[in-house]
Amino acid sequence: MSIRGVVRRAAGGLIHRGWAAIRAAGAVSPANPAGYRFRRLGDGACLSFPVGAIFGEAWIEIGEHTLVGERVSISAGMGPGVDLGPDSIVRIGGSCSIGRGSHIVGHQSIDIGDHVFTGPYVYITDQNHVYDDPETPIGRQWPRNTPVVIGSGSWLGTGSIILPGTRIGRQCVVAGGAVVRGEFPDHSVIAGVPAKVVRRYVPGDGWLPPHLNGTRAEQAAPCAAGIAEPVETVRAAGTAGIAEPAETVRAAEHTGTTGDVEHAGSPSPAERPAPPGTAGSVQRVAPAGAAGTGPVGGA
Repeated sequence: MSIRGVVRRAAGGLIHRGWAAIRAAGAVSPANPAGYRFRRLGDGACLSFPVGAIFGEAWIEIGEHTLVGERVSISAGMGPGVDLGPDSIVRIGGSCSIGRGSHIVGHQSIDIGDHVFTGPYVYITDQNHVYDDPETPIGRQWPRNTPVVIGSGSWLGTGSIILPGTRIGRQCVVAGGAVVRGEFPDHSVIAGVPAKVVRRYVPGDGWLPPHLNGTRAEQAAPCAAGIAEPVETVRAAGTAGIAEPAETVRAAEHTGTTGDVEHAGSPSPAERPAPPGTAGSVQRVAPAGAAGTGPVGGA
């Protein structure tokens, strides 16, 4: 290895070790002064460096062993230095994982249970702009706050958006990119824009689509059979309807009769019944512009 290569390798190792040391020193934990500003920062909790916009720490609680990823913004209130009253605004439970680049923007109440995991770039807020007055710029109308609750054990996929007034039950899955608003029961899979329940766990039956919620497996089986039976009947009928004319045509060709051919319903587009007086024959009609064609058969 050349001297230049040795220098580059040494410099790269030094940079990586230095960056790791900076990240360790810059992380926010209960053991450093930045952690003291939070209303509660549980043992083993950590906000990774580089941190996002963090303010209103006196109204933010983070439980034990919760990991907050890089560049996550957590805020309470409109800005630093505002007195928000005696109650916490943002509460994050214990043993949670908040994905990098996510935003938790609280103004009234955001309550995240224990063991909640999020992907990166998730957005959670309890405040939304209003447009009640069509003559006033929307950004200048006073926003409206509605509490948000996310149940313990839930998982929020990458890029999902949790809007004001949302209440998500325990052990729920929110699909990536979903825009969620409303109330959702425990053990739900929530997806779409706007989000809706696409699956739900029913004890004894497992995970079922919404239209089978509350229907036991033995009750759902006859429904499935009832759906399948007409399909099979249609298939059988369709097959018989196609086969019957073919058999009739074969029989007509074998016996030389034409009575059934006219009713078979499946002569070739180039074949038509012969004119009167030519029974027992079939006249082949030439395409337009063709010459030299004539009756074929017993004419």
